[in-house]
Amino acid sequence: MQNSTKVLVIGGSAAGLATAACLKDTGVPFEVLEATDVVGTAWRHHYDRLHLHTPKSASTLPGTPMPRGWPRYPAREQVVEYLETYAAEHGIEPRFGQTVSSIERAGSGWTVTTQDTTWHADHVVVATGATRVPVRPSWPGLESFGGAVLHSSEYRNGEPWRGGSVLVVGFGNSACEQAIDLVEHGVAAHLSVRSQVNVLPRDLLGIPVLKMGIAMRVLPTGLADALAAPLVRLTVGDITKVGLRKLPYGPNTQIKNDKHIPLLDIGTMDHIKAGRIAVHGDIERFTASGVVFDDGAQVDVDAVVLATGYRPALEDLLPEWRAVCGDDGRPIVSGGPTALPGLWFVGQFVSPSGMLREMGLEAKRVAAAVAG
Repeated sequence: MQNSTKVLVIGGSAAGLATAACLKDTGVPFEVLEATDVVGTAWRHHYDRLHLHTPKSASTLPGTPMPRGWPRYPAREQVVEYLETYAAEHGIEPRFGQTVSSIERAGSGWTVTTQDTTWHADHVVVATGATRVPVRPSWPGLESFGGAVLHSSEYRNGEPWRGGSVLVVGFGNSACEQAIDLVEHGVAAHLSVRSQVNVLPRDLLGIPVLKMGIAMRVLPTGLADALAAPLVRLTVGDITKVGLRKLPYGPNTQIKNDKHIPLLDIGTMDHIKAGRIAVHGDIERFTASGVVFDDGAQVDVDAVVLATGYRPALEDLLPEWRAVCGDDGRPIVSGGPTALPGLWFVGQFVSPSGMLREMGLEAKRVAAAVAG
């Protein structure tokens, strides 16, 4: 079966819904393809404890605020409810159950193939996100480990290991919140921190730190880091005293250069300082009962959670991915024109001002450009 439309949006979560709403406002015909049978699939499968690390005031999509009665940092279930409401209020009806297998140029437009349909469109907006495929590293001896090994995308809560011991590999916001969840479920929690890090308080003097990030975006990153450093030292303290290695540059520089958000601390540091979460270095190898770290220390654990990130995996869909992506497979441009005319990306970059907010801004730019 063949169909055609002006703009084809791939992905029915926050980025895709925001793009569709903005296209609708401009009067441009579009269709949304979603592989699953619901909107916001990724949010439905995140771990139970998850809350936004950005305040709701900076986490809305174009045209629809989050309810006033909700907490400053909405829970996972509330984000799902918000996305469902957003789709309904904006009259967005994705074509569900459509798994895209290829995105190819066809003359001045594009051909997109799903399992049962071929679409022709003048423009294609890839809104599948930067977290499409989990990254699962391997280590020597992993096959001999007798415990569970799961990616953080598969983690729900710590109840299965109550009274036991679990290692979380990573030091991002998901890793550290999952470590907190393990402590709250009576689990001996360990963190394997493989690299140098930055830590920020989620709130500084009662103000969400990402709101400050929005205000400081006009400054050079080095200056913004220098201005923030005294307050960070006052609130977070010296992270090297608990076994962490600090990056030689600040969080704003980290976001710009490394495309990684620093840890927004919601209690992890207190648990580390109190000894409820143990900090280790990189894993050297696995044993039958646990892991050996690069300093020779060994710990037995019942499970290992790999909070080791994701990749967009665009090479699986887009034969010409090298024209629009860097060596790491991530798009060079998100929210603007790419090197391939008519191909756009939304929601591919981390942002110090919050991902939902950034998706909305990118969606507005893309819709305006497509509308001419």
